[in-house]
Amino acid sequence: MPFARLASATTPTCHIGLGLAAVGRPGYINLGREQDLPQVRSVEALRTRTHELLDAAYAQGVRYFDVARSYGRSEEFLADWLGARPDADDVVVGSKWGYTYTAGWSADAEQHEVKDHSVAAYERQRAESAAVLGDRLDLYQIHSVTPDSPALTDKDLHARLAEAAAGGLTIGFSTSGPAQADTIRAALAVTVDGEPLFRTVQSTYNALETSAGPALAEAHDAGLTVIVKEGVANGRLAEPHAPDVLKTVAEENLLDCDAVALALILRQPWAGVVLSGAATVTQLASNLHAPVVDLDEDQLSRLATLVEEPHAYWERRARLPWH
Repeated sequence: MPFARLASATTPTCHIGLGLAAVGRPGYINLGREQDLPQVRSVEALRTRTHELLDAAYAQGVRYFDVARSYGRSEEFLADWLGARPDADDVVVGSKWGYTYTAGWSADAEQHEVKDHSVAAYERQRAESAAVLGDRLDLYQIHSVTPDSPALTDKDLHARLAEAAAGGLTIGFSTSGPAQADTIRAALAVTVDGEPLFRTVQSTYNALETSAGPALAEAHDAGLTVIVKEGVANGRLAEPHAPDVLKTVAEENLLDCDAVALALILRQPWAGVVLSGAATVTQLASNLHAPVVDLDEDQLSRLATLVEEPHAYWERRARLPWH
């Protein structure tokens, strides 16, 4: 399994991955994008920015890169970089299907993506991902599964996914929404011919939203690799938006808020890969300080006061504007 390469890595950054959601398309919900990205967000400008991030991440030991069909041209940008870097043969690539990008390279579109977990959507997007990434695709995840998703019950889809797994592709799923724990536990019960279908789970977990933690621990115990997304809560846990408690703890550690926020996740014994969603090389460098942060019990107690009720967290996330 490709993830075994990550599990055996011993570099300080081996548990940090780079997600390209913020740089694969001109519009996204992260706070501060007006300052982070070029004023003109052309395809070539974001391709250049993506390649700068990938170069910096790889040079600093990052080996997992995360894209999706709905992240604009993220798959294309990553494939271009891989094609120009034959030495990067130890990279693990994960992508996701289930959302179609519909913004037409505009940050002002009324609708940026459309969700569809049907067999037809899987077949179409699997072919699209294969056309771009070819045999460099290691992990294919169902994008943003919720408890009501047909992907949890569609036996035909499960059979198609199991067929892909038999061909060497790792099959996983990502979650979103206040009922992530319910989704994770339902997915753990999905089997094909008596064997578990999913080998990875990617969920939101951060200082504000911890509700998936116990279920992620169960997934880890069941043998799944756990990938954590939105560790800085779409910018809410990064400067200048971070709460005062986090700013104080960061100052005590002589680091920025984002590094402390990610360090809090890395402390979890079930966290296999924690994604950086950096849009600049400076942000990435700060994120990559997370493995060396040593939080004491007093600091952990203060950070624990930041936890929000899940529905409140996700309602606020849903109100974040696309920039």
